[in-house]
Amino acid sequence: MSAEPIAGHPSLIDIAVLDDDPDFLTYIEDFLNDEGLYAVRTFAKPARLFEAAEEQRPEIVLLDMKMGESRGDKVLEQLLARYPGMCVIIVTGYPSLEDMRATFKLKVFDYLAKPFSLAQLRQSLANAAEQYGLGRTLQDRLRDRLGQRIRVLRAERDWSLKELASISKLSISQISSIERGANLPSIESLLAISRAFGLKPSEILGAIEF
Repeated sequence: MSAEPIAGHPSLIDIAVLDDDPDFLTYIEDFLNDEGLYAVRTFAKPARLFEAAEEQRPEIVLLDMKMGESRGDKVLEQLLARYPGMCVIIVTGYPSLEDMRATFKLKVFDYLAKPFSLAQLRQSLANAAEQYGLGRTLQDRLRDRLGQRIRVLRAERDWSLKELASISKLSISQISSIERGANLPSIESLLAISRAFGLKPSEILGAIEF
C-alpha cells in the first residue's frame, strides 16, 4: 500500500521505475524529483521491484520492455497478476506495433517509445494521475468514491435524481452535488440516502473501500 496523504494535504505520487540502463534511471529520477509531485524509486532488477512493492505498493510503474535477460512482458504479467488495476506505463527503446498490441491487451495505461520528450512523460503521468485519482487529498478521494457509489446504487434501481430526492427527502441539487463529488454529504444526508437505498451508511462506505 502506498502512503496516504495527511488530511487536507496532497500526497506525492509514488512512482517505481524499472529499467536496466543506469543512466536512464538517473535521468528519470532527477527529472521526476525536480517536478516536486512524485516520490521516485528506481530498480534495475525485477526482483528488487517486487520486493519493494511488497513493502509499499507503487501507484505508477514505468516499465522497460527490453532488459537483457528479463522480459518486460513477463514482468508486466506478474505485476498485473499481483496488483490488479495497477497503473503501468511502458517505456521501450525498441517499439513495435506487435508489442503495443500485446501490452494494451494486458491493460497498460500508456506506451512511450524512447527517446520520448519530457513533455510526453509529463503529460502521460498527468493523465494517469487524473484517471486514477492520484496525489489528491483524502477528502477529494472520499468525495469522488462516495459520489460514484451513490450514482451506481441509483442506476441499479433505475431511479432518476428526482426519485432519489423524493425518497430521501433531500433536494435534487444536494444529491447532484454529492454524486458529482463536489460536496461530501452531512451525516444526516448520508443517513437519508442510505435509508432510501435500504442500506446502512457503513455498507455504502464499506463498498468504496475507504
